[in-house]
Amino acid sequence: MKLKIYIIVIVVFFSSCSKSEKYEGKIFDTHVHFTKDIDTQFDDFKKHKIIKGAVSSSWDNQENYRGVTETEFLIGLMFPCPNGIVPYSGQKCFSDGSEFPDVNWVKQQIADNKIDFLGEVLNEYYGISPADSRLFPYYALAEEFKIPVGIHTGLAGPGHLCPNYNLKMGDPALMKDALDKFPGLKVWIMHAGAPYLKGTLETLKYYPQVYADISVLANPDIINNEDFHAYMKALIDSGFENRLMFGSDNGDLNKMINAVNELDFLTLEQKEKIFFKNADRFFSVD
Repeated sequence: MKLKIYIIVIVVFFSSCSKSEKYEGKIFDTHVHFTKDIDTQFDDFKKHKIIKGAVSSSWDNQENYRGVTETEFLIGLMFPCPNGIVPYSGQKCFSDGSEFPDVNWVKQQIADNKIDFLGEVLNEYYGISPADSRLFPYYALAEEFKIPVGIHTGLAGPGHLCPNYNLKMGDPALMKDALDKFPGLKVWIMHAGAPYLKGTLETLKYYPQVYADISVLANPDIINNEDFHAYMKALIDSGFENRLMFGSDNGDLNKMINAVNELDFLTLEQKEKIFFKNADRFFSVD
């Protein structure tokens, strides 16, 4: 009888030790877009302790995020815009319908502290490489002003309204020429390059100024748990726990936060890095 009790105690002890500890602290969402139900979005951010967010959408819609909520928003610049519109939503990126914003205008907006980062860079939707020379003047500004650049990578869903979309342009390995030309450029790989794991790992390995957000990847409505687990395990095992950042891409926050918390190979300290600390460091002014 005593032996059975001891066995039960031992099993319970090890089961409790193996359970992944839940992170419940503050969050930095590095991948936010405009939504028509913006009040609900703000309430959701408050509920989930998202105290900082990086938002990228049409230029006019981003005015809704300037200093109006408890969440501190950083404002991005979405471009190049296929046929002048935001993918999926169809809104004009810029009021004049341009695909590429005027470089001098961009420079002035950065100088006036109206742009905190460049992104989401939509090269894949536009059908060009992230190292296309048409993007270089903007990268030069980002390097000059020391602001980050977020580049869309990986795949795209249906109905994106972009006739020249080229999924081959979503491999982070294609960033190499741009990163070599602009060695001071801070870049984050949006969607962590999934499913281009090899290109993501190589880019993170050779360019320490490059980070990655896990938006879409952490969304169980898009990526199944098994694939998410395997991709994240590869990133962590490769030593990149200090360069992974949470991002929602307007997905279900509750589901996505839970998905990260359920990764049993992550320590609580690693979760805190992914949910907040890494992004807070990446977006800080040098």
